Amino acid sequence: MKYASVSAALCLCLLFGVAPAADSLNVRLVGTCDTPGYARGVAVTGEYAIVADDSGGLRVISIADPSHPVEVGHYDLPVNPENVAPRGDYVFVADDTCGVRVVSIADPSHPVEVGYCDTPGEAMDVAVDDSCAYVVDYPRFRVLSITDPANPTDVGSCALGEAIGVTVAGDYAYVSAWAQGLLVISVADPANPQEVGRLKMPSWAWDVDVKGSYAYVTDYGTGLRVVSVADPANPVDVGGCALPMWTQNVAVNGGYAFVNRDAGTVSVVSVSDPTHPAKVGYYDLTEPAGRLKAVGDYVYVANASAGLQILQFYGAGVEEMPNAEVRAPKSGPTILSGASGVGRLASSVVFDAMGRRVLNPKPGVYFVREAQAQAQAQAVTKVVVQR
Repeated sequence: MKYASVSAALCLCLLFGVAPAADSLNVRLVGTCDTPGYARGVAVTGEYAIVADDSGGLRVISIADPSHPVEVGHYDLPVNPENVAPRGDYVFVADDTCGVRVVSIADPSHPVEVGYCDTPGEAMDVAVDDSCAYVVDYPRFRVLSITDPANPTDVGSCALGEAIGVTVAGDYAYVSAWAQGLLVISVADPANPQEVGRLKMPSWAWDVDVKGSYAYVTDYGTGLRVVSVADPANPVDVGGCALPMWTQNVAVNGGYAFVNRDAGTVSVVSVSDPTHPAKVGYYDLTEPAGRLKAVGDYVYVANASAGLQILQFYGAGVEEMPNAEVRAPKSGPTILSGASGVGRLASSVVFDAMGRRVLNPKPGVYFVREAQAQAQAQAVTKVVVQR
């Protein structure tokens, strides 16, 4: 099966003299900002990406222009930060043996630590909501009150064992607990968190993200598992997508799960049908990839010695017949003006110069393929949209 966006992207790149990446499908690298050490964790808040760098501390990077990310500030941390979670003007950092640090980024160019909680274990990951921080603090799960960010307070904990990732949704925290699988912990009473459900994975649960009534769990040995948590006490595996071994981190956004692996490949899995997740794109990075976040069309990856790398997923396209043809027009572009002109594109598939599908074209140059059901070659027409 072929995808229109793939063939269109290839031909349009050739038209503009830009070679498409040979190690990608429906994904491109748009920007990189190096960091001093090994980038492990990343969060996105507004126009900034916050990167946990194991030797460079906390790095604040402007992503206002994703193609030119620029570091604007940093703060040195005591040991090796594992991951970060933002809330308003604050960033909560899982800082390994130094517990959870709270850093203000009210002035992004001058981040400053305002508080900390020296948890007894090893803080490996942290998630936050309006009032609490939820910490994988090996070997326990901890709940910290953060109503006063300058004084985060340990208010409750429960046994956990070896675990790596945590996310929170409503009254439940979901923990990827390695050999134990996915753990569901009730945090309705922060002073008394309790495990209420668990599900063993085929190998080892590395990371988890939750959207709606589904948890998306990376299984280190097999790929992505989709788990129904409609009943948190009885999580049920409803679907999976096989991916190369060493699958690690996951971020879900807009009907897609973005998954990386230790060897550096970021895969895109459509989860629009959670029972039949399907891989629709990928990008091979040059370094082992750490945690990642997906916002809009962009994926922000903490990528080892490469620092922050920003990828763009431009859609899986629409299915077409293998003999579909994409070619440059022989004559000049068609000029479309006003709302009625743009309306003419409603029944067509529209691509920009990079081969990305466009739903609401603004003024500019586009390439249009008529949406036809017949099994016949389909040419592309160049158009200029004016307002």
